Amino acid sequence: MSSKGSLFVVSAPSGAGKTTLCEKLLKTLPNIVNSISMTTRPLRSGEKNKNDYFFVSETEFKKKIKNNGLLEYAKVFGNYYGTPKRFVEQNLAKGNDVLLNIDVQGAMQIRRKFRRNSRFIFILPPSMNDLKKRLLLRKTDTKLQIKKRLDMAKKELAYLNSYDYKIVNDDLKKAFGQLLSIVVAARCETEKRKVNLK
Repeated sequence: MSSKGSLFVVSAPSGAGKTTLCEKLLKTLPNIVNSISMTTRPLRSGEKNKNDYFFVSETEFKKKIKNNGLLEYAKVFGNYYGTPKRFVEQNLAKGNDVLLNIDVQGAMQIRRKFRRNSRFIFILPPSMNDLKKRLLLRKTDTKLQIKKRLDMAKKELAYLNSYDYKIVNDDLKKAFGQLLSIVVAARCETEKRKVNLK
């Protein structure tokens, strides 16, 4: 994939705060575009189709896979999630940076295919106990679902060394400052490289 922009791939265990941090980043920086994922999971309260996710049937999702229409995809907790390819490629070609808020499985697919123009950032909770408290406070999952999410979090932490940056989200303001610094520094590096190529 030839591009003028960069991919910023952000992953975290469920409940670590990556969505909040990504939303703050999008509000703060110009020329960074949010890649909206596609999923087969049902809408949650307060979510909107084509705003939070593209909500589709499993049949429609599998058709996208067959037609090579996804940059990456994975099945998580019984539902499919993926990144529509065309949207990302068009924005990168225009020189926009693209933010991918995706799970570890998807991030590793991106890493294998597009390592050169990508930065990989992992958001960590202060501890597993803290993560459990956050998941309980969300009140969106059953106890069994929370247990599954905690088990998954332990597996995801095994991929930490595949990420360029790690941010511990024990204080939202501090964590956001670190995320913002990473993106701004990466942009400066990309601009320097473009100047040197001229």
